[in-house]
Amino acid sequence: MNARLVPAIVLLACTASAVHVSAQVYPERPVRFVVPYPPGGATDIISRTLGQKLSDAFKQQFVVDNRGGAGQVIGTDIVAKSAPNGYTILLASVTHSINPALLRKLPYDSVKDFSAITLVASGPNVLVVHPSLPARSVAELVKLTKAAPGKYNYASSGNGSGGHLATELFKSMAGIDINHIPYKGNGPATVDLLAGQVPIMFTSTAPMLPHIRSGKLRGLATTGASRSSATPDIPTIAELGFPGYEASLWYAILAAAGTPGTIIRDLNAQFVAALKAPDVRERFTGLGIDVAGSAPEELDRHLRTELTKWEKVIRNAKIRPE
Repeated sequence: MNARLVPAIVLLACTASAVHVSAQVYPERPVRFVVPYPPGGATDIISRTLGQKLSDAFKQQFVVDNRGGAGQVIGTDIVAKSAPNGYTILLASVTHSINPALLRKLPYDSVKDFSAITLVASGPNVLVVHPSLPARSVAELVKLTKAAPGKYNYASSGNGSGGHLATELFKSMAGIDINHIPYKGNGPATVDLLAGQVPIMFTSTAPMLPHIRSGKLRGLATTGASRSSATPDIPTIAELGFPGYEASLWYAILAAAGTPGTIIRDLNAQFVAALKAPDVRERFTGLGIDVAGSAPEELDRHLRTELTKWEKVIRNAKIRPE
């Protein structure tokens, strides 16, 4: 062999070996799993369940870091500005696609500053009414409210919340006029709903199921594209005469833009595998959501579709942050 070629061959071999080792050892230290919510609730169950599965799979800790505040902006901004190396990831929700139109001046771009990993889960809101309201179906609710524009009120957990936007989307498609009563969270809204002070609400499914089953509330429809495994007996709004209606809650995993494709693929594969575990499916069903597990490209398309849909709803309803 030509003596001049030996150093070059050795260098190439070392480089290839280094790349191979680097690809194999990710992650070689703990991964920060940012949750832009305070501790407690569905996001904690989702993040800690998946974090443990990924810790087991990668033999490195996925450490849940709750960074709530400012409508998820604080935690989301941490990930947007993190090094694109896969060591900081985000549990995003539908609010990620609402904030750009609602808040307008964000410190990040909700699409360009992130790399999609996978859609984790999605689930519907449920349309519930107080039994005192003389409407036992969506058709009867539409007829009732059309006959008395502006007479009836609906509750939400806050201005610009998922329930608020789900209702506004329904109002626009049904051609009805009902008044928005925003509350500071689901808790106080539910109290007044159960008391009949506000008779209509679109809200998270799981907390409403005991009230629906006990007869304290009437579940008329869910807001997903298809029926949920948690409420298979409740029809969707889309199948009740409003094709195309969908206002799902969803959760997804994102990383900083520019994260290497090999790391994105590794994370995607392990998250999707975790979501197939029977215990994960059972736990998520208890939250009123169904596991997903998508390719990064599918999540990217989903995010863009959601951004467009909610921007239109917010603009047409002239919704402003509180």
